Amino acid sequence: MITMEQVQALREKTDAGIMDCKKALTESNGDFDKAVVFLREKGMANVAKKAGRIASNGRLGFYNHMSQGQIGAMVEINCETDFVARSEKFIELVNNVAMHVVASRPKYVKKEDIPAQEIEQEADILRKKLQEEGKPSAIIEKIVTSTGLNKFYKEVSLLDQEYVKNPSITVAQLIDEATMSMGEKISIRRFIILQVGEGMEKRNWNE
Repeated sequence: MITMEQVQALREKTDAGIMDCKKALTESNGDFDKAVVFLREKGMANVAKKAGRIASNGRLGFYNHMSQGQIGAMVEINCETDFVARSEKFIELVNNVAMHVVASRPKYVKKEDIPAQEIEQEADILRKKLQEEGKPSAIIEKIVTSTGLNKFYKEVSLLDQEYVKNPSITVAQLIDEATMSMGEKISIRRFIILQVGEGMEKRNWNE
């Protein structure tokens, strides 16, 4: 059985589309190296073109927490066609992501959106904490750049968070699975969190 982890690894290696990676792994019986060769033989130019398709359709999802309606979220998720945007599976996906945003309160869509200054500030905090704990200086930086910052990304980056309805996968994996099942490029563009009595938290949402 081909797993999402295998598909993700092949995708990162080749920049090929998810469906192409899955097919390559299936054809090669899960052999990673053979799958890479398979994709190259089929022509990476075509694969890259498919992977770069524009997801210009989609819809907004809303979730209003049941606790007296004082906190809610709106998300925009894009797909390639209006046909998929109107499907029950896509609507359910969008609404579930909106619910996740309310529950997990991310600050950014993906870790690449996090300002470098904020990452470095978090890294400095981790370094000082590890120094106070007496960790050897030789391994402090390794801990910071791996375990420490990865934990930080999971706290603030929507795509890196564990999906609230299934913590065994991340939101990124949820979106990849949706892409595979619906056969179109699907991506989270932006979200906004609103809470009564507090300012609005905007993430990539134009004024």
